[in-house]
Amino acid sequence: QVQLVESGGGLVQPGGPLRLSCAASGISVHIYALGWYRQAPGKQRELVARISSGGSTNYADAVKGRFTISRDNAKNTVYLQMNSLKVEDTAVYYCYAATGGSIVAWGQGTQVTVSS
Repeated sequence: QVQLVESGGGLVQPGGPLRLSCAASGISVHIYALGWYRQAPGKQRELVARISSGGSTNYADAVKGRFTISRDNAKNTVYLQMNSLKVEDTAVYYCYAATGGSIVAWGQGTQVTVSS
């Protein structure tokens, strides 16, 4: 059974950093594209960042230059380093795994709240 478990969310002040982790079990992530979506209250879920099996990355315009996605295949984990956080980054963040253009697994989500 495929399972993705996020961790690292919490409350942070504007301008601060936070690092999310997503550990996978039941799959070997090296053949999967991995990524992060987020959903803020009253808004649609949006793609934040993704990383291909080969390591190519893409970011939403809103987070370019502030967020960095990375993967450690040996640890079966994907990370999202978030710097210079803004109030508008407040959301539930979900990791996913995809293959063949289809998402095959989602994490349960982790809350990130940016507030002073």
